[in-house]
Amino acid sequence: MKAAFYTLGCKVNQYETEYMAELLKKAGFEIVSPSEKADYYIVNSCTVTATADQKTRQNVRKLKRKNPEAAVILTGCMPQAFPESADELSEADIVLSNKSNGDILSIINEYNLNKTRIVRIEKHGNKDGFAPCSISEFSERVRAFVKIEDGCDRFCSYCIIPMARGRVRSKPLGDLKEEIIALAESGIKEIVLVGINLSSYGKGEDFSLVDAVRICEETSGILRVRLGSLEPDHITDDIIESLSKFKKLCPQFHISLQSGCDKTLKSMNRHYDSSEFKALCDKLRSVFPDATLTTDIMTGFNGESEEDFKASLEFVKNIGFEKVHVFPYSRREGTAASKRGDDIPKAEKERRAAIMIDETEKIRRDYMKSQIGKKVSVLAESKDESSYKGYTKNYIPVSFESDENVVGKEIEVILKGHDEANDCCYS
Repeated sequence: MKAAFYTLGCKVNQYETEYMAELLKKAGFEIVSPSEKADYYIVNSCTVTATADQKTRQNVRKLKRKNPEAAVILTGCMPQAFPESADELSEADIVLSNKSNGDILSIINEYNLNKTRIVRIEKHGNKDGFAPCSISEFSERVRAFVKIEDGCDRFCSYCIIPMARGRVRSKPLGDLKEEIIALAESGIKEIVLVGINLSSYGKGEDFSLVDAVRICEETSGILRVRLGSLEPDHITDDIIESLSKFKKLCPQFHISLQSGCDKTLKSMNRHYDSSEFKALCDKLRSVFPDATLTTDIMTGFNGESEEDFKASLEFVKNIGFEKVHVFPYSRREGTAASKRGDDIPKAEKERRAAIMIDETEKIRRDYMKSQIGKKVSVLAESKDESSYKGYTKNYIPVSFESDENVVGKEIEVILKGHDEANDCCYS
């Protein structure tokens, strides 16, 4: 039997795809590309934006149309947050909530008994524990995402994720240690700790994100540990001080901003203001040499005036993020903000996004050019016909040549230039 995965969304979704694929491989399935012929096509969906839902529907229908004899399975955040919409997607032979991803094999077996459509959407409960999950490899790569936290308790006014993921829950340290050791033994060199609200890891428990990093630090064979997206008000001085002591921790921090305007932040129900965010950025850059800061920015949130947008833009330029993910606001039914309406036209949201992208890409280009001439350590992750590809600890993509196979090794190189078209430096 052959199975193919099509994954949308965040690093947590990518991890969960690896987890489901490993469950199927252990049962004798062959995992193939979604472009190949398979018996099962699993669409692991994202629902952060309306566009993500649209892509999910398009891909479910495309896969069924192209492979009418195969079974198409829809899972992930879209059916969890919007079960009625998922149920109506008749091209999906199996509809499975992300809460039940670990049951994918038994549900496939159930489907095989009579080929009758299955819709299995189990709701998250407030007292749910962390669902057991682990992987021992990551698609033949040297860098692996490892989910250590699920759920979110913040209820930002625009966000559907608490409905799609439930409340905060954390992977036990013992389970994490076993997983990291297994990944190291399989050849993984870099661990990226990820979660829906990663900085809430350990909430209500007697451990924290620092303990998770420590496990990676102390595991033989792991060369680097990197953190996924973080909430700014959770990163205290004590946490920064503790993290600064880890030699393997990469000094690249993705700190979710969303807006640089205090009025908009308050309307979004974010738990900080721009001055607190700037103080955190200044602290991280002072404690971690060569630290890079990346973020997410939303444009056109309900009620955002032109003056609000300009304030957000100026704040982003002032911080000087090394990379920024910009996206227009997408109204999500079921959120607090959806009840207020959506008073910014789509074209205006996109205009503001284009301006923000243009300005932040200028900062990105200047930063990349400033790295030319520096000697850096690069973890080689892959090789194409002409060169090796990898990243520095602060996440600068680098292309370089070598006469020997260096995949999985840290190599020191001198950066000689910047390839603007491919957004990377080269040696």
